[in-house]
Amino acid sequence: MINVEHITKKFDDFTALSDVSFKVKEGCIYGMVGSNGAGKSTLLRILNGIYKPDGGDVTLDGSSVWESPEIKSRFFFVPDEPYFTSGASIERMAAMYGSVYPSFDRAQCISLSAKFGLDTRKNINTFSKGMKRQAAVILALSCKPDYYFFDETFDGLDPVMRTHVRNLISEDVIDRSATAILTSHSLRELEDLCDQLALLHKGGLVLDSDVSQLKTSLFKIQTAFRDGYDATRFDGLDIVKFTKQGSVCNLIVRGDRDEVAARIKAMDPVLLDILPLSLDEIFTYEMEALGYVFETA
Repeated sequence: MINVEHITKKFDDFTALSDVSFKVKEGCIYGMVGSNGAGKSTLLRILNGIYKPDGGDVTLDGSSVWESPEIKSRFFFVPDEPYFTSGASIERMAAMYGSVYPSFDRAQCISLSAKFGLDTRKNINTFSKGMKRQAAVILALSCKPDYYFFDETFDGLDPVMRTHVRNLISEDVIDRSATAILTSHSLRELEDLCDQLALLHKGGLVLDSDVSQLKTSLFKIQTAFRDGYDATRFDGLDIVKFTKQGSVCNLIVRGDRDEVAARIKAMDPVLLDILPLSLDEIFTYEMEALGYVFETA
């Protein structure tokens, strides 16, 4: 298990991360989303031991990741802009990674390249942005690490390739009990893929939850009463947002759905509907509560 404890990272007078703590369980797909400049890429580099945190620590099974070659040999990081050596082909990159990762599967690398329609002998730097991303994913999966770190993995991929890459990552996590940590600006890319999601904003961790719990802990209620009323009628409930038009109001509520419904029913409403929210809506309301409008892709 990866344990992130009170991570802080500064660049000159800019604080990229501030007191970030969370845990990543083995065998799961952990997604991180957030506004531009939220600190996602910086955090991935700290998790991999590329950046040294100014405060706090990242440990894997109790051992610090920073300056631990043994731990890093179990990691594979695909940055937002994949790097390939000058003039390298997939074959040459495979030979390099094969010398570093004993578990490198050359047959899988060749097979996946064929499925993606990539020439393994061609200079990768002549590939399109999407093809470079595909090559990086192929090489990562062929290394068979225990932990994958993908920064904006689906950026530059067309819809068909996005689905293909998501399926490959999911299958590998299931088949080998690997762990994958991904960042994206798009909730739609992560909603059906991840077991756990974290929301970062301005270097801080706003929330960290199982996807199933996220979908049930925040919900919408539409209700109406015969008499005049305002938001104070719902004092005691965790109201994220309240709007009212005529006698009908809409509430975004955080808490136990059944308990909230029972409390409002006891107020004798003439209308009571409880509606689920999509992850897009949940994260939008969470960000609005912080005074930031979160734009989903």
